[in-house]
Amino acid sequence: MPDVTAYAIDSPTGSFERPTVTRRDPGPTEIAFDIAYAGICHSDIHTARSEWGPARYPLVPGHEIAGVVTAVGSDVTRFAVGDRVGVGCFVDSCGDCDDCNAGQEQFCSQSIGTYNSIGRDGKPTVGGYSTAFVVEQDYALRIPDSLSLESAAPLLCAGITTYSPLKRYGAGPGKRVGVVGLGGLGHMAVQISAALGAETIVISRTMSKEADGRKLGASAYYATSDPASLKPLRNSLDLIICTVSDNLDLDPLLALLATDGVFVMVGLPPTPVPVNFGRLINRNRAIAGSNIGGIAETQEMLDFCAEHGLSAWVEVISGQEIDRAYDDVVASKVRYRYVIDAATLDA
Repeated sequence: MPDVTAYAIDSPTGSFERPTVTRRDPGPTEIAFDIAYAGICHSDIHTARSEWGPARYPLVPGHEIAGVVTAVGSDVTRFAVGDRVGVGCFVDSCGDCDDCNAGQEQFCSQSIGTYNSIGRDGKPTVGGYSTAFVVEQDYALRIPDSLSLESAAPLLCAGITTYSPLKRYGAGPGKRVGVVGLGGLGHMAVQISAALGAETIVISRTMSKEADGRKLGASAYYATSDPASLKPLRNSLDLIICTVSDNLDLDPLLALLATDGVFVMVGLPPTPVPVNFGRLINRNRAIAGSNIGGIAETQEMLDFCAEHGLSAWVEVISGQEIDRAYDDVVASKVRYRYVIDAATLDA
């Protein structure tokens, strides 16, 4: 495959530049596809700025990728030229360990990230801020026709990150679910929780996004900036999905859980968060963490979203706007996911 255009950053404080990168020709079990859209995840920003440890520069981020197949290897059976496909947070695993056999490839000790990892060829993986991609067929997802590619791209991270714990912890009819934070992750958690049949309540810093929260499916909306307003929620929520990662005060949130309630963290705080274990012991409450899902569960999520008419709320930008978009995401100015139009990368 010829060189393709990408956007890369070369240091934690650098700006994005437009190099070319070489994509391999698809092997017997691989597919190649033209990227249409790539979402900007907050993880991209943390990685690009080396906030989670040193990154491999030059870095091409992007693990919310949607496009159309242009070529398939001789032994490919799952996809054909013209199919709409996506790639999420990882592109390979061993395929034979306990985690892989359980459909939890994301936890495989040999799992390879879509970017900032080292592939089997010994070269750094290059993400979705580019115009084309090559991947093993087993790590590609089929995007249903009813989902637009630009709104489907963020589902490959934000969608599965919230769908997985909601399903695992039984969100559904008769359950009360709180979603902390209404951003890229939170706006998907609200939609999915409501579609699963749970009474869904947003808990945000302020009331500024209440109208959006209700449009997304929330039946109520509360602000942590007014702690007294949370009193009616105490001891009432079966499940809380927390999508925020900074300035987190767990104690008043844990007090909202009902007996046997579970608080699930899907954001990743940069520093340890104190826990009042009395809050847990008092009502058999639990705290859990949750990552993304495996390939089968991610496909299940995409099909669920298509069936229920769910999609990410996106703002489409050009490649030239990535630096500004990063700052906007950190400042919580985006509603609710920036998506890069790959057609602008060559402009």
